[in-house]
Amino acid sequence: MRTRTLLLVAVAVAVAVVSFVVAMPAVTASAATPEPIRVGTMAPLSGLFAQPGKDIIDGFRLYFEQTGFQAAGRRIELTEEDDEGNNATAMTKYRKLVERDRIHVFGGVVLVNIGYALAPMFDKDRIPALFVTSPDDLTKRRRARWMIRAAMSASQPMHAMGEYAYKVLGYRKVAAVSLDNGFGHESVGGFQRVFEELGGKMVQKLWAPLNAVDFAPYITQLQRDVDAVVAVNAGAGSVRFFKQYAEYGLKGKIPLIGTGVTSEDTVLRSLADEAEGFVGALHYASTLQNPANQAFVKAVVAKSGRTPGYFQAAGYSGARWIVEAARRIDGKVEDRERFLQAIRQAANGEDLRGQILIDEYGNPTQNIYILKVEKVGGKLQNTVIHTYPMVSQFWTYKPDEFLKTPAYSRDYPPVKP
Repeated sequence: MRTRTLLLVAVAVAVAVVSFVVAMPAVTASAATPEPIRVGTMAPLSGLFAQPGKDIIDGFRLYFEQTGFQAAGRRIELTEEDDEGNNATAMTKYRKLVERDRIHVFGGVVLVNIGYALAPMFDKDRIPALFVTSPDDLTKRRRARWMIRAAMSASQPMHAMGEYAYKVLGYRKVAAVSLDNGFGHESVGGFQRVFEELGGKMVQKLWAPLNAVDFAPYITQLQRDVDAVVAVNAGAGSVRFFKQYAEYGLKGKIPLIGTGVTSEDTVLRSLADEAEGFVGALHYASTLQNPANQAFVKAVVAKSGRTPGYFQAAGYSGARWIVEAARRIDGKVEDRERFLQAIRQAANGEDLRGQILIDEYGNPTQNIYILKVEKVGGKLQNTVIHTYPMVSQFWTYKPDEFLKTPAYSRDYPPVKP
């Protein structure tokens, strides 16, 4: 009996020792190698707006590469998705990122319709999101608490453009040709409001479909007695618009002005001199002479042989904010509320575009640069010709008073006879 008891004790001890030894590597590995910080990105990687979408994700990837895909002792895992510019596709990809990939933070989005569709979902799931898309009301009347803007609201630079067009360029009567979507409506609306309050007049607004491949029907309708045409477009659409505007003999006769997105670097690469002379307003240009931007441009040129555009810069900034935020909270990104606040704090201060201050609505207050497309060294570039420092998304209006007015839309402000 004693022998049997000792044998049972020995077996029990052996089992315990084996169990402990087997368990040890898992515990040690878990402590030494925490789960990665999972970043999900989504943008149109196919279709008309594929280039802006690819630029955003390239910007995220470049910054993460520079950090060795590491932050606060944790590996960064980047998942890229193509929303195809389609709401249904975007919603399906979003659910995959959240439920299967279990992302901690999100970055991306180009199109307004997708921004409005996804924002409430991030609020519901309490996942920090950095949007590049620019619909005004995401940081105004339909504020998304868990979304921080990595770029600008659509009307933000165009308020400044309205003032510059009237006070500096001396224009008094203008027409507009714009994308027929939220970005276009809000861009034109912001310009028109400021321009008309100063004494100017918007006499015509022509709206081109998002998938327009021929701008002739709109260009031929333009009134020829205006001082300038306000152009709002992006990506491949901008390239076609500039080319057709020149083909119809209007380049050099009626000046083109508008949002700087219309003439950002990826657009200029596809043009000869068709965009030369265009004056736009934007918060970023590859020609900005500050150390952070010069280092960024140098890195992009070394990797791709081309200067970065607005969308790539936005992705790069967003990635930097994520890494800095993770460091501020010692990598504890599972604490979502704290992570969100850390991202807001990380965004404040010096950026590629200059100083930034995230307002209480989640939008950057930042410099707006007036840019002129010039040919330098045989290549087109956006040259800074004026700076409006630290421009709010509300321009010079008081936020509470601004929010009482109608949202900029296809019909507001109206074209008055």
